Amino acid sequence: MSRAPLNIQLVLVEPAGPLNVGSVARLCANFGIAGLRLVAPRCDPLGEEARRMAVHGVALLEQARIYPSLAAALADCSRVVASSGRGEGEPLPPSPPAEALRWLLAAEGGDATPDPAALVFGREDRGLSNDELLQAGRILQIATGPAYASLNLSHAVAVVLHELHGLRANPGGAKSPVAQELAAAAAAPAPAADSASDPCPRGLLEAALADAESLLLEVGYLYPHTAHARMAKLRGLLQRAQIRPQEVALLRGMVCQLRWASRRPCASDEDH
Repeated sequence: MSRAPLNIQLVLVEPAGPLNVGSVARLCANFGIAGLRLVAPRCDPLGEEARRMAVHGVALLEQARIYPSLAAALADCSRVVASSGRGEGEPLPPSPPAEALRWLLAAEGGDATPDPAALVFGREDRGLSNDELLQAGRILQIATGPAYASLNLSHAVAVVLHELHGLRANPGGAKSPVAQELAAAAAAPAPAADSASDPCPRGLLEAALADAESLLLEVGYLYPHTAHARMAKLRGLLQRAQIRPQEVALLRGMVCQLRWASRRPCASDEDH
């Protein structure tokens, strides 16, 4: 019995090879991924080479949505897993594929229609930047031999989607203690449609961070030359906390009130 496509978007950041793009579209069709999103592609995703590799994934290739930035591509997504092969210097603790993908699948099922989830893969030549990795709730690493750890983009996608397919088909397979805890969360009754149990959609979180940065610059807590690094630390903190929609609304309310208070004339000013 075939399953409905997963409510997962596969996101490629600045792909340069049309053969890779076409191969990834085919893999999305193979493994029942709902859609393909391309961030500022550096090749023609609808050219002859891409179409030739897509085979029966041409429809997904033709329907692929193109975005100017990763933030725009993830704005409606709550659970985001990004793939990275650097092995050190990651802005968030990396996870083995099974654990990261179980977390990605935790919202699947139930009567509610969850926000899309996303799997993100970086550029063929240099992967994803730290800023881009900080937009993910989990960082996934594929174990390889030490002599040559870099995988071809479409090969990495194939490995991850095969793992995802296996986890979905056999959720009761052997798991580590951490994976067992995640699986138990996934098996719990599905939340109601208005529940705030899933992480906040990326667009709402990025808007809240932009508000906070503006205020912190205005009151002198941040300086223009250090704001980016400090906000990256705050973004990492919130990602590790898996901040929820109601919590983001609380933070935005605090920022709004603090901005109002900082601009309000003090009593001594009014006396003069």
